[in-house]
Amino acid sequence: MAEILKAGLLPTVPHGFSTAIGLDVGEVLPGAPLVRLKQVHSSRVHRVAEPWSERPEGDALCTDRPGVVLGIVTADCAPVLFADLEAGVVGAAHAGWRGARSGVLENTVEAMISFGARRNLIRAVIGPTIAQASYEVDDAFREHFGAGDERFFAVGRSGRYQFDLPAYVAHRLQAAGVVRIEDLAEDTYTQPDRFFSFRRATHRAEGAEGRQLSVIGLPA
Repeated sequence: MAEILKAGLLPTVPHGFSTAIGLDVGEVLPGAPLVRLKQVHSSRVHRVAEPWSERPEGDALCTDRPGVVLGIVTADCAPVLFADLEAGVVGAAHAGWRGARSGVLENTVEAMISFGARRNLIRAVIGPTIAQASYEVDDAFREHFGAGDERFFAVGRSGRYQFDLPAYVAHRLQAAGVVRIEDLAEDTYTQPDRFFSFRRATHRAEGAEGRQLSVIGLPA
C-alpha cells in the first residue's frame, strides 16, 4: 500500500499528500471523482461546483461540494491544502515561488470565503516541498522579491542565496489572515527514495516527469 502523508491539523478531513509512489484517491474518499487543473504557475483559483471534462488553466481550487476530491501536483513547489471545518469548505493550491509571489494563496483564501469560510478558521497545511538548504538561487532570482523579504534568503556560496520557500509560503498565508498553519517539513530534494524533485532531476540530468499528488475533499 502506498504511503499517504497526513496532517495533524486536518484530523477529520479526507486528505493526503503522496510520495513518489502516488496515491489511490479511493483510499482518501471512496467513489469521489478527482478534479485537477492544467497548472501554469499562476495565481488563478477555480471554484468547483462539479467535475469538469477538460482541465482549465490555474493553480488552485476550492469547493463546498461533498463527494469531490481536489488535487494538485508538485515536485519541489509547495502543495498547500486548506479547510474550514465548520463551514465545510476545502481548497488546494500549487504554490511555487511565482504563484506565491503573485498571490495564489491569498486568492485561494478569498475564494474559500466566497463559499462561506471564515478567514480565522481556515487551516492550511504545507506538504512536501524543497527546503531552504536545498534551494540555491542567484541574484536574478533575488531581484523578484522586495526589500522586506530578506529573511527568506540565507547567504550561500559566492553570489548565491538559499531561498526558504516553505517559510515564504507560511508568511503569505499569515498575511492573508490564516493563523492555523502546519508544515510537514519534508524536503523533496534530499529524499530521492520518497519524492520526485524537479531540481534534483535537473542537477542529475535525469527525466523530470514525476510529480507528487496532494488531495483533499469533503465526505458525501
